[in-house]
Amino acid sequence: MQARIKSTSLLAALMTLAPAISQALDSAPAAAASSSLPLIPLSTPATAKLPTTELLPVSKVVAKPAVSEDAFKETDVWGRIRTGYAIPDINNELVHKHVTWYSTRPDYIARTTQRASRYLFHVVTELEKRNMPTELALLPFIESAFNPQALSSANAAGMWQFVPGTGKDYNLKQDAFKDERRGILASTDAALSYLQRLYDMFGDWQLALAAYNWGEGNVQKAIKRNQAAGKPTDFESLAELMPAETRNYVPKLQAVKNIVANPAQFSLHLPVIDNQPYFTAVDKTSDIDLAIAAQLAEMSVDDFKALNPQFNRPVITGGEQTQILLPKANAEKFNLNLAQWGRALSSWTTHKITSARERIETLASKFHTTPEVIRQANNIPSKSVLKAGSTILVPKTSSSLHMDIAPEVADNAVVAFEADRGTGKRNSNYKQAKGGTVKDAPVSLVKARVSRDAAGKKKTKQN
Repeated sequence: MQARIKSTSLLAALMTLAPAISQALDSAPAAAASSSLPLIPLSTPATAKLPTTELLPVSKVVAKPAVSEDAFKETDVWGRIRTGYAIPDINNELVHKHVTWYSTRPDYIARTTQRASRYLFHVVTELEKRNMPTELALLPFIESAFNPQALSSANAAGMWQFVPGTGKDYNLKQDAFKDERRGILASTDAALSYLQRLYDMFGDWQLALAAYNWGEGNVQKAIKRNQAAGKPTDFESLAELMPAETRNYVPKLQAVKNIVANPAQFSLHLPVIDNQPYFTAVDKTSDIDLAIAAQLAEMSVDDFKALNPQFNRPVITGGEQTQILLPKANAEKFNLNLAQWGRALSSWTTHKITSARERIETLASKFHTTPEVIRQANNIPSKSVLKAGSTILVPKTSSSLHMDIAPEVADNAVVAFEADRGTGKRNSNYKQAKGGTVKDAPVSLVKARVSRDAAGKKKTKQN
């Protein structure tokens, strides 16, 4: 599935003094920094709401691998992955086809592995903690090319490509302010829980992978069909009943697995990924503009969003349970710069549309900004009007300067709109599948305010 990353720009310093936020810092060092501090793996446990599904009897159960002590002696994460390979190999024409495809595209491999270098230590650590095969860490290579902003035509989002319904089953929040299908910690925890459940259902990792791609119900039907015909029910025996994408899914993973096992054999080079955490978590207890958070951490907005892709808007909301991920060195800079900041951390609040008569132009005037700023902050297309019941971001006023957005407001916020002059309805919660009506790309960062002079010039130009 093709992936996209939208570039953004830093926000200028804002307004007056606001309460400082406190944060707790895990003591795990990042790959970019050397430290003698102990390593503390990160995890975000989630209790999944599992849909009721018929369980089929299985004839063979493959034992799950134990974590090898040698895995922790590796200096390179690739070595840990190779040590934990445990899914039986397949060797067919489709595997050879995909090995050829990947091995003849070194630029693609380089881009993908560079993105993967931020996340692989965490994913491999979580797999080892669960005694799961470590080649599953390569699955995002197939799903999203390790791009957490990836969005498929079927509305599957994030590094692990969760569709909205399955994301909800595994408690991944999806609202106007946050989409945890993209979040590194939450989505990885959910994906591994889902894969483990599928393995427990089928007793076969190849069938579990097929079900991850095709759905467990479809795999169950294929098994029953082959059983009725007296045929085997392993992956390759069921492949002819699968759609092309699923039929190629496990061979693609096998191809990447082969390349990682011996990249030199295919004239490829994998970048060294140090066997230590790339990021650590910082707890935030107050709203903070995403661009200010990046500025305090002395990171580009693009790099900040690569570790925190779940935040959909230019402000990060939420209480003590909300975390941002930063490389260790940048987390230390964040703390130091935050202590000296002395200005407002957030420039945004919310406004609920109570009447269809509230037009964006009127709101822009009320909050001393421009229609373009409101549209961009809320992903509202041009030539559209807001529907009653929508909750949108607007610049703070003096009365809301020291107030955070309430968690219940953020959790339940919906931005709904329709084409102006009644030319069609649109809804902006999420980008729809092909044939849908809305393009909700990752939010661009915008300034909450513009000067009155700038707003006046803009208005004159429009007239």
